[in-house]
Amino acid sequence: MPLYKYKSFTRSGKQVTGTIDAPSPQGAKDMLQGQGLMPVEVQLASSTGGSFLSRLFAPKVEEKTVFAFTKQMSVLLRSGVPLVDSLEMLTEQFDQPFQGILMSVTEGVKSGEPLASQLATHPTAFSNIYIQLVKAGEASGKLDVILMRLLEYMQRSSETQKKVKKATSKPIMMLGVVGAVVGLMLGFVVPRMSAMFAKTGKELPGPTQLLMTLSGFLTNYYMLLLGSAIGFFFLFSHWKSTPSGIRTLDELVLKVPLFSYFAKTKAVVQFSQTLGMLMESGVNLSEALDIVCNIVENKVLTQKLQEARDNIIKEGKIARYLAATGLFPKMASYMISTGEESGKLAEMLLTVGKDYDAELGELTDSLTAKIDPIMTVVMGLIVLFIVAAIFLPMMQMGDISGV
Repeated sequence: MPLYKYKSFTRSGKQVTGTIDAPSPQGAKDMLQGQGLMPVEVQLASSTGGSFLSRLFAPKVEEKTVFAFTKQMSVLLRSGVPLVDSLEMLTEQFDQPFQGILMSVTEGVKSGEPLASQLATHPTAFSNIYIQLVKAGEASGKLDVILMRLLEYMQRSSETQKKVKKATSKPIMMLGVVGAVVGLMLGFVVPRMSAMFAKTGKELPGPTQLLMTLSGFLTNYYMLLLGSAIGFFFLFSHWKSTPSGIRTLDELVLKVPLFSYFAKTKAVVQFSQTLGMLMESGVNLSEALDIVCNIVENKVLTQKLQEARDNIIKEGKIARYLAATGLFPKMASYMISTGEESGKLAEMLLTVGKDYDAELGELTDSLTAKIDPIMTVVMGLIVLFIVAAIFLPMMQMGDISGV
């Protein structure tokens, strides 16, 4: 079940905060009321982290730092070192801000809180999938094994992100350079040339008129444009972090063919790899399904998987209800069905996850290889338009003087 962070009061008026496992926000409130508490705020633990501005400007924890922590924690636990002792030892190995996070986590674990619930209070460092898998590791008593497999998952994801970043960095740099050049020309060069063109009394070509209009708008309203851009950035950043914003963006992604394919295939990979890993580690099916449904990033797909989970828990037949979501390709459904019938479900789920992860990687490589030439063509067209807009009236002036 999802983990919720709450703020409540006792009958005597004392404030009580903490985390609780519940099927829904209302379920969390009902459970707290059953404990004699009056809840005033209930939020998903993985989505909390202070105000919008504090989250926006919170110091970021480097990915390699989390990698190192995960690997060392797994080694210490596998060597028989108790959890609290492991946390205290690792706290001394890192610098701020991660050291402060580990100190907070350690104090929470010392007070009897689960490790997963304490990690959930630091979403800038630990992702939802990280928290859910740690929760599964604690429940199964195989936290060291789960952490090592989590490290493998994080490394694969990191490699994919690095590929995309490497492929897009050059086009983005080109776009930035061209944008800066265009801005300078519209702001300084074109206004001076406009006066010269106006003296000819000749009607200017369409591209030149458009360029001059853009230049005039930029020079007259640059403060308004800058303020609007900054305001839009903050408003959009806040909106996309709200439940309605997240839901709307996820729905939009599923309506765009290429993005939809990436989102669905990524969900299949996350679901299959994680469920197979949990089942192989001894986590029971019901609890494993609760965890993996909360790992999928797209909330629309999460809802479909939760509906499938309810039917699977009631009637079994995993492959049948996963296929009914429309998320799993026919081949994936067939492989899962084969694993279910042969008693090798965990092994087959891991195979499905591996195969579709490889397919996703191949498509990513193919697309990123095409980005550079496409961006080069786009930049060339922009430059060509500007050159034509400037030189066409100059050529007309040459014709006039020649006559």
